[in-house]
Amino acid sequence: MNIKGQTVLVIGGWGLVGSAVCHRILEEQPKKVIITSLKKEETDDAVTQLRKEYPKLKKEMFQSWWGNIFVRNAFKDLPREEILSNEKYRRTLIDDILNEMTSTVLEQSSVYQLLKKFKPSIVVDCVNSATGIAYQDIFQSSRDVLQALDKQNGNVKEKIERLLCTQYTPQLIRHVQLLYRSMQLLQTKIYVKIGTSGTGGMGLNIPYTHSEERPSRVLLSKSSVAGAHTMLLFLMGRTPDAPIIKEIKPTAAIAWKKISYGEIKKRGKVISLVDCPPKNGFQLKEIIKIRDEKIGIELNQPMKSVFIDTGENGLFSKNEFEAISTAGQMEYVTPEEIADAVVMEIKGGNTGHDIVNALDNAVLDPTYRAGFMWNSAIQKLEELEKKHNVESIAFEILGPPRLSKLLFEAYLLKKCFLSMRSVMKANANILSKQLSNEIAKNKSLRSQIISVGIPILMPDGKTLLRGKEIKIPAFLGENELKISSEKIATWSRDGWVDLRVANMEKWKSRMNIIIAEAEKISVEETSSRYFRRKSYWNDFNSIEPGKLAAWIFTVEEQGKRGKA
Repeated sequence: MNIKGQTVLVIGGWGLVGSAVCHRILEEQPKKVIITSLKKEETDDAVTQLRKEYPKLKKEMFQSWWGNIFVRNAFKDLPREEILSNEKYRRTLIDDILNEMTSTVLEQSSVYQLLKKFKPSIVVDCVNSATGIAYQDIFQSSRDVLQALDKQNGNVKEKIERLLCTQYTPQLIRHVQLLYRSMQLLQTKIYVKIGTSGTGGMGLNIPYTHSEERPSRVLLSKSSVAGAHTMLLFLMGRTPDAPIIKEIKPTAAIAWKKISYGEIKKRGKVISLVDCPPKNGFQLKEIIKIRDEKIGIELNQPMKSVFIDTGENGLFSKNEFEAISTAGQMEYVTPEEIADAVVMEIKGGNTGHDIVNALDNAVLDPTYRAGFMWNSAIQKLEELEKKHNVESIAFEILGPPRLSKLLFEAYLLKKCFLSMRSVMKANANILSKQLSNEIAKNKSLRSQIISVGIPILMPDGKTLLRGKEIKIPAFLGENELKISSEKIATWSRDGWVDLRVANMEKWKSRMNIIIAEAEKISVEETSSRYFRRKSYWNDFNSIEPGKLAAWIFTVEEQGKRGKA
């Protein structure tokens, strides 16, 4: 893709890699560069520095946005602890993470609002998402819950809610859902993620821990989230209506942003010097506290030294940097090299460092042998159907319920009308009546449908034939749900055999599209261009439920496989 004249969003543009990406992107003459960071002062600093370095560029070339991209827009400027300490905010955060993905959830998210405001063609995400999510530390949150349960104190509810807010997988899934839907709706063309291995490229023998066992559980959580994130991006890359998806995953320490002398900060706060002379030494007896404000003499001085700023990983001393970057340890890669790879991938080059592309080339895709054997499998199934005088329709084991619902409805149409041509000739009211008559008299078929959890909605829209358990609506902790016309519409679409006239009209419309689609193909056209010819549909003289369901998922619901 040509970067010239495009709007580029650099998420985490103040950071070490983000800053290098901004500089490299500017060489390609973009229309605009939007720089984001967690805090306003960070984006202000980034924009100020860029305007100093590129005084000839228009002031509007650089624009800023700040806030937390993992929460709703209303919370984006709040510290995480402030959200978790407020009961109302905390519950809202839980709902945003765990509840169904709706248009309201999407539009309230900071990710959607960010993309809606700037509508970038190119997004480069330099935020270390795995660190941001995993370092919330689900292990400590779990220990807090256990301690509160043991003590049976009044904090149990809050501790449990905090644990729910900390769960890695739901947070990551919701973030990717929001990102995908936002980019799809706002027509982002390409998304490049700067990922992480979580260990600086080292293995389970990594010697650096957080005073835990080796390897560190928290560190491995970061790697786990990073791996899950990569797989979700891999799936997004196989989604036809998604932007082009790429991920560059450095497997070394990244350095450096600055080498200097000054105050040493940890997580944004200056380390204050304290002293403990031998005469004030702590006596090891029965109890030792991890934190004890009474111990240590404040010197009221900041720690100052020579340091190398490694961005997200913080400030390292000379000896720390030498130890981790030497051969055989993490070693290191420069942010400029990462930025070069990002720009080359955006422009269509092949760096060999795109993880999504690497997975595409490494996975085992559908094979010729399987395709060659497909017909024999179908033939054997049909032979056994005839032998045992049964029709193999749907068991609702594979799922989803919508597939079973579609297969049963298509089978009912086949049972009553034999062919697509006959369905097209019949009035929707006749279709509805005939199918409901079949359900009324055919106990075996009726029993088969409701026994796998698929209810049958009769033509009056009020009578539901069902078994002891139904698959739609799904059980989400509540066994009793209020009924409304809107919910009936949703449930009947997602997993109920629907015998109402409106649904029969829907089936007629589908078949009309299928017939028109196939009849457009000339009989003289014999190339490999077309897949679903008239012959595929047996010249519309039959109804094959499996083929119809596959067409609905592929065409009507745009669920086509992105890559073969």
